[in-house]
Amino acid sequence: MNIKIKTNVNGIDKGARGIYDTRNRLNHLTSREWIPETISVFLQRGLGGKHENAQIEKLHPAPYSYQDISRLINFFTKEQDIVFDPFLGVGSTLKACAINNRIGYGIELIKKYANLSKKRLKKELEDYPNKFPPQKIIQGDSLSEINKFDNNFFDFIVTSPPYWNMLEKVDHKVRQERIKNNLDTKYSEGNKKDISNIKDYNDFIKVLGDFFNDCHTILKDKKYMCIVVSDIRHKERLHPFHSDLSNYIESKKNFILKGITILYQSRKKIYPYGYPYSYVPNIHHQYILILQNVKHNHTKK
Repeated sequence: MNIKIKTNVNGIDKGARGIYDTRNRLNHLTSREWIPETISVFLQRGLGGKHENAQIEKLHPAPYSYQDISRLINFFTKEQDIVFDPFLGVGSTLKACAINNRIGYGIELIKKYANLSKKRLKKELEDYPNKFPPQKIIQGDSLSEINKFDNNFFDFIVTSPPYWNMLEKVDHKVRQERIKNNLDTKYSEGNKKDISNIKDYNDFIKVLGDFFNDCHTILKDKKYMCIVVSDIRHKERLHPFHSDLSNYIESKKNFILKGITILYQSRKKIYPYGYPYSYVPNIHHQYILILQNVKHNHTKK
């Protein structure tokens, strides 16, 4: 039964936002808000590189916008739900959790970025008037740390994992945007626990795919996992990372792919890759793989 909601949440009159269906167990969105979020192309949002609250974010070699993650969190969870990011980076997911009244857990392998996440949350949330739910940052290796969580603990998983060895390339973008400004160009140098250092692409897909499949035990039944990825250009070949990873995860029969959203990065600079010899694309989009947990194994390995 459709009703007009009259109650206030965070000072917003839900009745003014449209019709809310009380059978909705996924999120707090009204029908008017739900429909645009199902369009298969998102335009990337961001503060801009010069914004005060973008300075910590850009210290990471592959950050993503907390505003884009907020869209996913608001669609796939309700307030006070528990969200997990196993490749935290500099804390975009936890910032999105905090300002949207979700409880976030993030794991980050590299101590520098885990510390930057803590610094970022403290600095960028201090001016918000709300009291935020707790956000938990764990510095460690996700491949082993996930075994410490109880089964059925999380309501939603959202992350952007390493894109194999993409950061090894020193191209126009790296020289102009990172080396010139003395910013990190890689996650780590030779860290064996850093999966971006895996030499073989197929081995990388297996390790990462097995990890995401293992997440089905800690994610509640029928809940969702969103993975933000980009296809990988390596030497002469473009690897369809988004399809290789999703196919591998689905092959284990614990998740099914429910959709793919294109995240269009309209503000990225254009570089003369390949000119004047061969075609090399300027990749200005990412893929958001939307998978649903459909089979529970209630015992851990």
